[in-house]
Amino acid sequence: MGQIKVTQAPIEGLYVIEPTVHGDERGYFMETYNQRDMQEAGLDMVFVQDNQSMSTKGVLRGLHFQKQYPQGKLVRVIRGAVFDVAVDLRSGSATYGQWYGVELTEENKKQFYVSEGFAHGFLVLSDAAEFCYKVTDFYHPGDEGGLAWNDPEIGIAWPQLTGAYPGSASAEGYALADGTKLKLSEKDTKWLGLKDTFRF
Repeated sequence: MGQIKVTQAPIEGLYVIEPTVHGDERGYFMETYNQRDMQEAGLDMVFVQDNQSMSTKGVLRGLHFQKQYPQGKLVRVIRGAVFDVAVDLRSGSATYGQWYGVELTEENKKQFYVSEGFAHGFLVLSDAAEFCYKVTDFYHPGDEGGLAWNDPEIGIAWPQLTGAYPGSASAEGYALADGTKLKLSEKDTKWLGLKDTFRF
Protein backbone atom coordinates (compact mmCIF):
# COMPACT_ATOMS: atom_id res chain seq x y z
CA MET A 1 0.00 0.00 0.00
CA GLY A 2 1.11 3.64 0.16
CA GLN A 3 -0.66 5.08 -2.88
CA ILE A 4 -3.82 5.97 -0.94
CA LYS A 5 -4.79 7.22 2.49
CA VAL A 6 -8.12 5.87 3.75
CA THR A 7 -9.95 7.59 6.61
CA GLN A 8 -13.11 6.08 8.05
CA ALA A 9 -15.79 8.71 8.62
CA PRO A 10 -17.64 8.94 11.96
CA ILE A 11 -20.37 6.78 10.41
CA GLU A 12 -19.34 3.19 9.73
CA GLY A 13 -19.44 2.35 6.02
CA LEU A 14 -18.26 5.77 4.82
CA TYR A 15 -14.63 6.39 3.84
CA VAL A 16 -12.65 9.38 2.59
CA ILE A 17 -9.86 8.28 0.25
CA GLU A 18 -6.90 10.48 -0.67
CA PRO A 19 -4.62 9.33 -3.51
CA THR A 20 -0.90 10.00 -3.64
CA VAL A 21 -0.29 12.77 -6.17
CA HIS A 22 3.08 12.88 -7.93
CA GLY A 23 3.56 16.41 -9.24
CA ASP A 24 6.25 18.70 -10.62
CA GLU A 25 6.49 21.75 -12.87
CA ARG A 26 5.05 19.72 -15.76
CA GLY A 27 1.85 18.70 -13.97
CA TYR A 28 0.91 15.62 -11.94
CA PHE A 29 0.13 11.91 -12.03
CA MET A 30 -1.99 9.82 -9.67
CA GLU A 31 -3.75 6.48 -9.58
CA THR A 32 -7.47 7.15 -9.27
CA TYR A 33 -8.25 3.53 -8.46
CA ASN A 34 -6.09 0.55 -7.56
CA GLN A 35 -7.93 -2.61 -6.50
CA ARG A 36 -4.93 -4.02 -4.62
CA ASP A 37 -4.48 -0.85 -2.54
CA MET A 38 -8.17 -0.76 -1.75
CA GLN A 39 -8.20 -4.40 -0.65
CA GLU A 40 -5.16 -3.81 1.57
CA ALA A 41 -7.12 -0.98 3.19
CA GLY A 42 -9.99 -3.39 3.89
CA LEU A 43 -12.22 -2.23 1.03
CA ASP A 44 -12.97 -5.24 -1.17
CA MET A 45 -15.92 -3.96 -3.18
CA VAL A 46 -16.22 -4.83 -6.87
CA PHE A 47 -17.31 -2.12 -9.30
CA VAL A 48 -19.33 -2.87 -12.42
CA GLN A 49 -19.94 0.55 -13.97
CA ASP A 50 -18.44 4.06 -14.20
CA ASN A 51 -20.71 7.13 -14.45
CA GLN A 52 -20.04 10.81 -15.03
CA SER A 53 -22.22 13.91 -14.82
CA MET A 54 -21.84 17.67 -15.19
CA SER A 55 -23.85 20.15 -13.14
CA THR A 56 -23.88 23.93 -12.84
CA LYS A 57 -23.56 26.02 -9.69
CA GLY A 58 -26.45 25.69 -7.26
CA VAL A 59 -27.58 22.31 -8.56
CA LEU A 60 -28.47 19.87 -5.80
CA ARG A 61 -28.92 16.23 -6.75
CA GLY A 62 -30.43 13.88 -4.19
CA LEU A 63 -30.98 12.46 -1.79
CA HIS A 64 -31.15 9.21 -3.77
CA PHE A 65 -31.06 5.55 -2.79
CA GLN A 66 -31.88 2.18 -4.36
CA LYS A 67 -34.72 0.09 -2.95
CA GLN A 68 -33.97 -3.52 -3.91
CA TYR A 69 -30.56 -3.29 -5.58
CA PRO A 70 -28.40 -1.06 -3.37
CA GLN A 71 -25.22 0.39 -4.85
CA GLY A 72 -21.93 1.20 -3.22
CA LYS A 73 -20.46 4.34 -4.78
CA LEU A 74 -16.91 5.66 -5.07
CA VAL A 75 -17.30 9.32 -6.00
CA ARG A 76 -14.89 12.10 -6.95
CA VAL A 77 -14.84 15.46 -8.70
CA ILE A 78 -12.57 16.09 -11.71
CA ARG A 79 -13.65 19.71 -12.27
CA GLY A 80 -15.04 22.21 -9.79
CA ALA A 81 -16.27 21.57 -6.26
CA VAL A 82 -19.24 19.87 -4.60
CA PHE A 83 -20.40 19.15 -1.07
CA ASP A 84 -21.13 15.43 -1.06
CA VAL A 85 -23.46 13.86 1.51
CA ALA A 86 -24.48 10.36 2.63
CA VAL A 87 -27.35 9.51 5.00
CA ASP A 88 -27.44 6.20 6.88
CA LEU A 89 -30.60 4.25 6.00
CA ARG A 90 -29.53 0.85 7.35
CA SER A 91 -32.25 -0.54 9.57
CA GLY A 92 -30.88 -1.30 13.02
CA SER A 93 -27.78 0.84 12.54
CA ALA A 94 -26.68 2.86 15.58
CA THR A 95 -26.31 5.86 13.27
CA TYR A 96 -29.59 5.44 11.36
CA GLY A 97 -30.78 8.77 9.97
CA GLN A 98 -27.45 10.51 10.57
CA TRP A 99 -25.51 12.22 7.78
CA TYR A 100 -21.91 12.90 6.90
CA GLY A 101 -20.60 15.29 4.28
CA VAL A 102 -17.26 16.05 2.65
CA GLU A 103 -16.17 18.67 0.13
CA LEU A 104 -14.77 17.10 -3.03
CA THR A 105 -12.82 19.34 -5.38
CA GLU A 106 -10.51 19.06 -8.35
CA GLU A 107 -7.80 20.56 -6.13
CA ASN A 108 -8.06 18.26 -3.08
CA LYS A 109 -8.65 15.18 -5.26
CA LYS A 110 -10.43 13.40 -2.41
CA GLN A 111 -12.73 10.48 -3.09
CA PHE A 112 -15.68 9.40 -0.99
CA TYR A 113 -16.81 5.79 -0.70
CA VAL A 114 -20.47 5.37 0.22
CA SER A 115 -21.38 1.79 1.09
CA GLU A 116 -24.69 0.12 0.23
CA GLY A 117 -27.56 1.23 2.46
CA PHE A 118 -27.05 4.99 2.31
CA ALA A 119 -28.91 7.81 0.56
CA HIS A 120 -26.58 10.05 -1.41
CA GLY A 121 -26.62 13.58 -2.79
CA PHE A 122 -24.44 16.58 -3.57
CA LEU A 123 -24.57 20.37 -3.95
CA VAL A 124 -22.45 22.13 -6.59
CA LEU A 125 -20.42 25.00 -5.10
CA SER A 126 -18.39 26.01 -8.18
CA ASP A 127 -19.52 27.50 -11.50
CA ALA A 128 -19.69 23.95 -12.85
CA ALA A 129 -18.66 20.53 -11.60
CA GLU A 130 -17.88 17.25 -13.32
CA PHE A 131 -18.68 14.35 -11.03
CA CYS A 132 -17.38 10.79 -11.58
CA TYR A 133 -18.39 7.68 -9.70
CA LYS A 134 -17.98 3.94 -9.74
CA VAL A 135 -20.89 1.72 -8.61
CA THR A 136 -21.11 -1.84 -7.34
CA ASP A 137 -24.36 -2.73 -9.12
CA PHE A 138 -25.96 -1.85 -12.42
CA TYR A 139 -28.79 0.65 -12.75
CA HIS A 140 -32.22 -0.96 -12.36
CA PRO A 141 -35.11 1.10 -13.78
CA GLY A 142 -37.80 1.83 -11.23
CA ASP A 143 -35.60 0.97 -8.25
CA GLU A 144 -34.72 4.52 -7.21
CA GLY A 145 -36.05 6.07 -4.03
CA GLY A 146 -35.33 9.42 -2.44
CA LEU A 147 -35.52 11.65 0.60
CA ALA A 148 -36.20 15.37 0.88
CA TRP A 149 -32.84 17.17 0.75
CA ASN A 150 -34.02 19.57 3.48
CA ASP A 151 -35.68 17.11 5.86
CA PRO A 152 -35.29 18.78 9.29
CA GLU A 153 -35.09 15.39 10.98
CA ILE A 154 -31.89 14.66 9.07
CA GLY A 155 -30.74 18.28 9.32
CA ILE A 156 -28.01 18.43 6.69
CA ALA A 157 -25.93 21.61 7.01
CA TRP A 158 -25.50 22.38 3.31
CA PRO A 159 -22.64 24.91 3.07
CA GLN A 160 -23.25 28.39 1.64
CA LEU A 161 -26.98 27.66 1.38
CA THR A 162 -29.42 30.13 2.88
CA GLY A 163 -33.19 29.99 3.24
CA ALA A 164 -35.85 28.84 5.69
CA TYR A 165 -36.90 25.21 5.68
CA PRO A 166 -40.35 25.08 4.05
CA GLY A 167 -42.86 22.30 4.38
CA SER A 168 -41.73 20.66 1.15
CA ALA A 169 -38.53 19.87 -0.74
CA SER A 170 -39.02 22.82 -3.12
CA ALA A 171 -36.01 24.97 -4.01
CA GLU A 172 -38.12 28.12 -3.72
CA GLY A 173 -36.49 30.71 -1.46
CA TYR A 174 -33.08 29.04 -1.30
CA ALA A 175 -29.82 30.40 -2.68
CA LEU A 176 -26.07 30.16 -2.23
CA ALA A 177 -24.22 32.96 -0.46
CA ASP A 178 -23.48 34.74 -3.77
CA GLY A 179 -27.17 34.76 -4.74
CA THR A 180 -27.11 31.73 -7.06
CA LYS A 181 -30.53 30.13 -6.78
CA LEU A 182 -30.83 26.51 -5.73
CA LYS A 183 -31.73 24.21 -8.64
CA LEU A 184 -33.48 20.86 -8.24
CA SER A 185 -34.98 18.39 -10.67
CA GLU A 186 -38.76 18.11 -10.52
CA LYS A 187 -38.33 14.60 -9.12
CA ASP A 188 -36.15 15.86 -6.26
CA THR A 189 -38.77 18.38 -5.15
CA LYS A 190 -41.27 15.58 -4.45
CA TRP A 191 -39.40 13.30 -2.05
CA LEU A 192 -40.67 13.12 1.52
CA GLY A 193 -38.81 13.13 4.83
CA LEU A 194 -37.32 10.18 6.64
CA LYS A 195 -40.34 9.40 8.83
CA ASP A 196 -42.83 9.56 5.96
CA THR A 197 -40.62 7.47 3.66
CA PHE A 198 -39.79 4.70 6.12
CA ARG A 199 -42.62 3.71 8.43
CA PHE A 200 -41.26 1.01 10.71
